[in-house]
Amino acid sequence: MKQTKLTKQALLTEALLQGKQLTVTEIESRFDIANPTATISNIRFSGIPVYANRVKLANGATVTKYRTGKASRQIVAAGYRALAAGLVEV
Repeated sequence: MKQTKLTKQALLTEALLQGKQLTVTEIESRFDIANPTATISNIRFSGIPVYANRVKLANGATVTKYRTGKASRQIVAAGYRALAAGLVEV
């Protein structure tokens, strides 16, 4: 049986959908993604709500952790308005 190799973006998406919260550094090292911010944007544009939360670590440093969640009503409404205005296509 032929195995299908997942892309780096697909592996990151899978991890986020499984409930993982990941920093930029973790994404770079675990998935060998050179530009995590762009990859997160691509995941968002594919329709998956990815949130960026600022977290203060034990050492005092502040980092951004990415996670998935339920899209707010405002985000869904903005999407429908963009569709109605012809700004995006499905």
